[in-house]
Amino acid sequence: MLVLGRKKGESIVIQDNIEITILSVEGDTVKVGISAPRHVDIFRQEVYLSIKESNKESAAPATSSLNNLINRLKSK
Repeated sequence: MLVLGRKKGESIVIQDNIEITILSVEGDTVKVGISAPRHVDIFRQEVYLSIKESNKESAAPATSSLNNLINRLKSK
């Protein structure tokens, strides 16, 4: 992990097309602005983990059904 110190108004650039700017610092809260191309998905970590878990749960029944179908076809 790279750790950088930034002040209000300062930025970090990632791969020429993503810019992270510190907008404000108030107590324990830091407001961050992110400029990135539209095709780059940006999520808060808790939202990302929730999406990932939902996708995993959605895929589980399909995988189970597919395995059941394969087993039935093998037994014929």
